[in-house]
Order: sequence, then C-alpha cells, then structure tokens
Amino acid sequence: MFVRITACAALLGGTPLAAADLLQLKDRASVTGKVLAEKRDAVIVDIGYTVLAIPKSAIVRVVKDVDAEAKEARSKPAAKAAPVTAAAGPSTNSPLFRSSKSLAPERTVRELVALIGEAVVQVRNPGGLGSGFFLNEEGYLITNFHVIEGETQIAIEVYHQDGGSLERKVYKQVRIVAMNKFHDLALLKVDDKDAPKFASVQLGDSDYLAVGDSVFAIGSPLGLERTVTEGIVSTKTRQMQGELYMQTTAQINPGNSGGPLFNLRGEVVGVTNMKMFGDGLGFAIPADKVKEFLKNRDAYSYDTDNPSNPYRYLQPPSRLKQPTAGDPEAKEGNGAK
Repeated sequence: MFVRITACAALLGGTPLAAADLLQLKDRASVTGKVLAEKRDAVIVDIGYTVLAIPKSAIVRVVKDVDAEAKEARSKPAAKAAPVTAAAGPSTNSPLFRSSKSLAPERTVRELVALIGEAVVQVRNPGGLGSGFFLNEEGYLITNFHVIEGETQIAIEVYHQDGGSLERKVYKQVRIVAMNKFHDLALLKVDDKDAPKFASVQLGDSDYLAVGDSVFAIGSPLGLERTVTEGIVSTKTRQMQGELYMQTTAQINPGNSGGPLFNLRGEVVGVTNMKMFGDGLGFAIPADKVKEFLKNRDAYSYDTDNPSNPYRYLQPPSRLKQPTAGDPEAKEGNGAK
C-alpha cells in the first residue's frame, strides 16, 4: 500500500494532538491522527510530526475522536453486561444487532468460549437440527434457511450460565421473522413468556479478516451441542453457485449449519452453512451479507398466510376513479373531457 508523505515544518516539533481520529486501512493496518482535510482522492491526516496524504482507496473506515470515545467508555461504571461486551470494543447499537466500531484486542479461544459460548444455541425442528446465535437480549437469532426450510415447529435449546454450571433450557415459542433462501439466512425470535434476557454476540466486519487469520466455530455437529472447532481463513472469496463464501479449515459438519464463525475478538465474521467432502473444507456466509439481510429484513419478512413464500408482498395502492362527463359526481376542473 502506498502512502504519500507531505513534509510540514510547523509540525516537526511533535506537538501532541488535541483529538485523535482513527483511520482503519486495508490489510488490517491503521493510522491515528487528526484529519485536516478530505480531498477528492485522499484524506490529509496530521500524525503529530508530519502530515500524511492517505489514498481513499486504501481506507476502510474513519472513526472520529477515538480518544473522547475511549474516555467516555472508561468513565462509565462497569455494567453486568452480556459476555460479548467484555470481549469487544465500543459498538454501534442497532435495534436488532450490534457491530464493532473499532478493533478490540484479540483473546484466546479458551477465553472467548467462556465469554460468548452462552449466546450460541441449538435449533431443532421435526426434520432435524442445526445451530444459531442470538443477536440481542430480546431473543432475535440467526440461523440458516435450510435448517428451518418447510418447518414451523421450531425449538431453541439454550445453555444458560448459572454460577459455574450450565443450565439447559428449551424454548418452543419460536417465530420466523424473515428468511432469504438465496443467501441461506433466517431470522427467528423466541417469544416464550418466561424467556430471560439472552446473552448475545456482535457482528464483525469481514473486511478486517485476512487469509491465514485464526477463526473458530461453535455449534452442534451431529447433535453434539457446544462443540468448538478451530482453524484459519483459507480464502475470503470462494465462489460457489454464484455466491461468495468464506472458506475455513475449522471443522464444519451437519448440525453446525447456522452457527457462528468467530474471529479472535469474539465477533461473528461468518455463518457456517456447508462443507465439502474432505477435511478442512468448511464454508461460511460472510458477516457483511448477514448485516445486509438484517438491515433489509422487511423485504424478506415471513408471510404467515403463505408459509412457503419467504417474501411478504404489500397490497398495491387502489386505483382512483377517473370522472367522466356523464358522471354526476364529476366537477369542473377535474380534467374530464
């Protein structure tokens, strides 16, 4: 990546910056400084001892005033939050899901499983089983479309942490909210009256992943709940049947479908959905496609009047009656000829 450096004599003294902005670049690089100006093809950044002109094509995201954001986070009392909050940095809140706003420190798989494992569930129906994960504490969760295809009697098996032990609980009032057959995604909602606030996970950004990065999956392969498998990202752009998938060496088997693929920051970077014959050939739907599905979920809303149809078609607007010359209700100026 090429970054052009522009000399600036006034800044050679290394004056500390009053506020810092974070520019997240491709290939997991980043630059911290003060954004001075934004040109047509570059962003000018003061990093304290010089000024950089960073091409816009190399910038993934700009986070304004990260120092103030960090101070605000430190000033808040530590809440008894969902486990994922401890594993990730500041987040952008949405009514349905949360996504990381800045890069959080990496942890070991052992630490992350203890923190976020409770948010991964088993999805059961009369035709089989799969996996899923909670997006928020209200009980919205993601799984694969093929896990629930043709089924309406769905049960969610959750393992709640109670002190140092796990308590198994099955929720049977599960509603289909939206589904997309072509991207193999489904959004469900637990509606049981006695349901508690659920532990949930954050959605990560696939752009920050690189080939060779470590990832791990949690799911229920062959019904063996809470199974953890670890691997790396083999490729981010494996094309199959007109879609791009993330390929991983993390072991994926029947029952893993719909479960999360995590990075070492505890963020969901993919939804596991298939494997090929052979070892270490698992595939996942990138998290960016999951976000797109959730943001446009109204277009994929489940129609209870027609369960086999994953789309809800709204009634067309009624056609206004055009007055005619012989119509007694026709008035002058209505355009009747």
